[in-house]
Amino acid sequence: MGTRRVTMRDVAKASGVSSATVSFVLNNVTEQHISPATRERVEAAARDLGYVPHAIAKALREGTSRIVLLALPQGIRGPGLDAYTRGLDDELARHGHVLLVRHGSSLHGTLASVVATVSPRAVIDLTGLYRAEADEPGAASTPVTSNDGGWVDGLAAHTLVQLRHLVDAGHASIAMALPDDAGWARLATVRLHFTREAAARLGIAEPPTLTVPGDAASAWRVVRDFRRDHPEVTAVAAFDDAVAMHLLSVLHELSITVPSELAVIGFDAVEYGSYATPALTSVHIDARSYGERAARTVLGLEPPAEPPTVATVIVRESA
Repeated sequence: MGTRRVTMRDVAKASGVSSATVSFVLNNVTEQHISPATRERVEAAARDLGYVPHAIAKALREGTSRIVLLALPQGIRGPGLDAYTRGLDDELARHGHVLLVRHGSSLHGTLASVVATVSPRAVIDLTGLYRAEADEPGAASTPVTSNDGGWVDGLAAHTLVQLRHLVDAGHASIAMALPDDAGWARLATVRLHFTREAAARLGIAEPPTLTVPGDAASAWRVVRDFRRDHPEVTAVAAFDDAVAMHLLSVLHELSITVPSELAVIGFDAVEYGSYATPALTSVHIDARSYGERAARTVLGLEPPAEPPTVATVIVRESA
C-alpha cells in the first residue's frame, strides 16, 4: 500500500495556521498580507513534510497544462537525442513542468489526436524538424530545415566540423557512409545535403556515398565494390557512430588498414567508440544544452546567457 500524499491540511496542522493561509503562502498570493514569520513557518513545514503541489489542481488554477510534449520520429535514437531529452526534461522539471515523449507510430494515432488527449502547454515536434521538399508533390529534392541553427550552431555546422577535421588531416577525397535503415532516411538525406555543402565550402570534390547494409555479408560486398570503384577516396565521414563502427569491422575483414589506407570519423560520440579497433574518432555535440534551451523557449523564458557550442571532434585513432 502506497504512502499517503501530504496535503495542505497537513501543512496547516504542522505550522499552526489555517489551510487558507497555507494556500496563500504556497501559491504565492501577493494580495494577502502574510507576515514573514508565518510565511517562513509554513514553508518550513511544507519542506519538512515533503509537500508537493498537486499538478492537476495547479494547472486548473493557471488555466494551462504543465505538460510539454516531445514528438519523435519512429526509430530515431542515439546519445545525442538522449542528452537532448535529458536536458529538456531537467529544465522543464526545474520550472514545474513534465515532459511527455511520444515516438511516432500509426499505432498510437496522429500527433493531433495525442495533443487533443493531453492538452499540452507546448509541443516540440522533431518529426517535422528536418523534412525534404520532395515530400511535397512536384517539389525538388533539396532538404530544408526548421529551427535548426543551420551553419551557425546547428546540424549543418556540426557536419562542417566533421568534414573539416578530415580536410585538415590532408584528405581531399572523402566519402559519406549512410545507414541502410528506412527509419533514418529523412535525416540521412539532410546530413548528405549538408555534407555536400560543407565539401563545397572546404573546396573539395562532392563526396560519393556508401550505404552500408546491416548484415555482414552484404556489407562486405558493398564496401569491397566501393573501394574498387573509388580508389581515390582516402577518408569516410559516417552518418553516426553505429555506421562508423560497422564500417570499421568490415574494413578489418577486408584487410584494409585504418587510418593509413582509409580514415573513418563517426558522429554523435557514443561512449563505446573508444573500445572499437582502432578507437573511433567522432564528433561530439553538446545536445543537452540544446534541450535546456528548447525548454526555456517553449516556457517563454530567457535562454541561457551562454550560446550552445558548435560540435567538437574527439580525436582517437581512426582519423
